[in-house]
Amino acid sequence: MTDRSASQSGVSRRTVLLGSATAAVVAGGAGFLLGRSGREGEPAGTAAPAAPPAKYRSRPDLDGLPDVTITTPVDRAAPGYVFLTPFAGNSLRGPLIVDQNGSPVWFKKVPDPATVAIDFKVQRYRKDPVLTWWEGTIGGTGGQGVGQGEFVVVDQTYREITRIRAAGTEQADQHDLVLTPAGTALFWVYDPVPYDLTAKGGPADGVLHDGVLQEIDVATGRKVFEWRARDHVGLDESYAPLPQGESAHLPYDYLHPNSVSLDHDGHLLLSARHTWGLYKVHRRTGEVLWRIGGKKSDFRVDERSTFSWQHDLQRRRDGSYSIFDNGAGITTEREYSRGLIFRVDETARTVTFEAEHVHPQRLSAPTQGNFRELPDGGTFIGWGQQPHFTEHRPDGSVRFAGRLPEDNQSYRAYKGEWLGVAHDQPALGLRVEAGNVIAAASWNGHTMVRRWRARSGTQPGALSNTVVADRSGFETTLTIAGTPEYVVVEALDEAGQVLGSSSAVPIRT
Repeated sequence: MTDRSASQSGVSRRTVLLGSATAAVVAGGAGFLLGRSGREGEPAGTAAPAAPPAKYRSRPDLDGLPDVTITTPVDRAAPGYVFLTPFAGNSLRGPLIVDQNGSPVWFKKVPDPATVAIDFKVQRYRKDPVLTWWEGTIGGTGGQGVGQGEFVVVDQTYREITRIRAAGTEQADQHDLVLTPAGTALFWVYDPVPYDLTAKGGPADGVLHDGVLQEIDVATGRKVFEWRARDHVGLDESYAPLPQGESAHLPYDYLHPNSVSLDHDGHLLLSARHTWGLYKVHRRTGEVLWRIGGKKSDFRVDERSTFSWQHDLQRRRDGSYSIFDNGAGITTEREYSRGLIFRVDETARTVTFEAEHVHPQRLSAPTQGNFRELPDGGTFIGWGQQPHFTEHRPDGSVRFAGRLPEDNQSYRAYKGEWLGVAHDQPALGLRVEAGNVIAAASWNGHTMVRRWRARSGTQPGALSNTVVADRSGFETTLTIAGTPEYVVVEALDEAGQVLGSSSAVPIRT
């Protein structure tokens, strides 16, 4: 890995070029994108009243975890959990897994109030399933949502395997991370470079945010590939205006790259929000093999396939392509956002519409969002700035949907299968009510718990009275008759075997 002190140094080229701008980070109640400006990174406006936080007696540290409401109950949906990164308002921030009832399965609070977690998903590293997310701060760069941070990789026990950092003095941007079968990681860096902006009506001594795609060997931190957008994509392709007014001194974010993925042939697929452009890039040479959309499209795009301010370019199993078409952003706004599927004919140089998936409320999400194919042919959409997620059948109809509270949002939302084995003990909280003991049991992250058993008695080594209850969400309560001296709870699997037990907790009346 690259040296932490170098990657997080306060004296870097970014600091020199941005001056005081980097001091404006997400903190307190400021949101990543809440509001209707369409500019990523802008602090939240006036938020709606926050929903009452859930109260978990076994885990009081999770008070403030935002509730997830299921708006369309699951109807033959794909198996798996929903992966979110709630932030904004006064709620806790961090990677969150919920089940198809909206109940938390695992949550990890980010380490400090100025930090957010972004892009939480299941991937594979060295053939093993892992969880990855970005952790860092989102700087004040004219409302364009530029991140400075690093990626976290944890195993199935939620132990941290490594942190992936950018090579050089800059830090990794939050928009995407792809772990490849070769043991490498692909992600973006927003590099502020001196640049003559007179062609756009700016200063000759201006600063440009260059979109730099890095590929890093995860085990060693060695850079194995780098692609710089300014060598291939001109400023004349951008739809983004120069920073104005008090932001005029900030870097011009002409590209705003927000996704990277691998095509079926191994070449790179890139999405750039501010050029309305999709790019296929040669895996070794960095040559742009084609552009779709924007001002210099190599393909004729039919009317129903036109898009703007988009995110998340992916190749689908049947050969089609998909994006989350925001349709709204800095300068324009369409009636609704959508998941868009289209076909590319590289011989005829045409792009033709295949399908669109729309939220039942016809939501418009000026910022963020993603659109992913599921193993059974369905799709899953995270609605970005809007606090919603939906799962769609192959015909586009909704078969499962949910939402975060109004004052919250998740940059992306994913659906995936996950087997988690928590490495700590189950948690136990107790209270006395009407002469009986109410035991609250939970085990953050363990996905194989099916029932809970409470054992009680007069001594920790003599707990003979037992009560069993089916798991009922993140926290399960069991009622123990009378007021014994000590209680232990045990997590049981489907076969009734003990997966783990809490410490013996004394009753204090």
